Amino acid sequence: MSSRLSALAACTLLAVCGLAAPASAEPAPPAAPTVNLATNPGFEIPASSLADWGSVPGWRCTGGPAEASVTTTAPHSGGSALAVTPANDDSNGECAQTVSVQPNTTYTASAWVRGAFVYLGATGTGRDVAPAWTENTNGGWQKLTTRFTTGPTARTVRLYVHGWYQQGPFAVDDVRVDGPAATPATAAGSVPTSDRVVFFTVDDGWQRTPEAEKFIADHKLPITAFPLPMPAATDPDFFRRVTAVPGSSIQDHSVSHPDLTTLSPAEQQVEICDARDALIRTFGTAPTVFRPPYFTWNADTLQAAANCGIRTVLTADADFSWGASNIWHEGTLSPGDVVLMHWTDTLAGDLQRALAAADAAGLTPAGLASYLR
Repeated sequence: MSSRLSALAACTLLAVCGLAAPASAEPAPPAAPTVNLATNPGFEIPASSLADWGSVPGWRCTGGPAEASVTTTAPHSGGSALAVTPANDDSNGECAQTVSVQPNTTYTASAWVRGAFVYLGATGTGRDVAPAWTENTNGGWQKLTTRFTTGPTARTVRLYVHGWYQQGPFAVDDVRVDGPAATPATAAGSVPTSDRVVFFTVDDGWQRTPEAEKFIADHKLPITAFPLPMPAATDPDFFRRVTAVPGSSIQDHSVSHPDLTTLSPAEQQVEICDARDALIRTFGTAPTVFRPPYFTWNADTLQAAANCGIRTVLTADADFSWGASNIWHEGTLSPGDVVLMHWTDTLAGDLQRALAAADAAGLTPAGLASYLR
């Protein structure tokens, strides 16, 4: 009897201990590493011949090249720095860039500056934040630092540096926006869907023909355009017209059409972010898809694209450019296929051939962006 009681007591004790013990929990996912999210933070990247007509890569300066330039004279570190000389008493020489951020997240912005009354700050954070500033660095370099926490809907902030009116030249170097690394963009050549749809994408933008424009309008084709910034800014109304069909959109294709795998991560970020900013200025909408030139990309591309607010790095699985009819898988076009074309003098015929191939496969052209959200 006593042994039974002892066994019962032991079982009771174990049960109590089991109830009292904390339940095993899944380990928390590791926090994203803290990285510098600023584009061209040390002003070391040379301007492309197709960049924003004399701008400092990664930056938009209100006075343009007449006020802001890269100097190799006495930088804080590396080989160069930003030098700004306000053109007149009504200019503070502001230079700014768009930084992609996450909602409800704290970031630390910093920069080394030289000059009198130099400011560093951020707008669009969702919460007011005072800039950091210095009255005078007395000829040397001084570090400015400010912190901000984004609001619940913030996806980008505007980082700026500027001097003050009638205070003369200033210099900036080694800018940082320290925060959690963005999740790399997703690479895709097609769109996973069971819908019987296909996606027509058109790259570059140098040759714009009325025949292609008419074919798009007559057939009400949703087109995903990937223009380079220079032809897009040369004829923005054309791109507005050819993407007027519901579901159409204008997306990112880099500034100068390089093979991105030959560039450093920082140079890739300049190519993607500067093209994004140019498209926003021209069309008012931020791209979320990036088409890598020549379909060449690597892991650095996926991270650089994410740092620019891009969610998908998209190639294609069919090419109907310049009279071709290439499908890079067995059989006919399939649901979710992405078809590559280019803005060329053959585009009207290319579109006609691609549409016939889609019809033969029982597929309907659809808007790409809505399927990639």
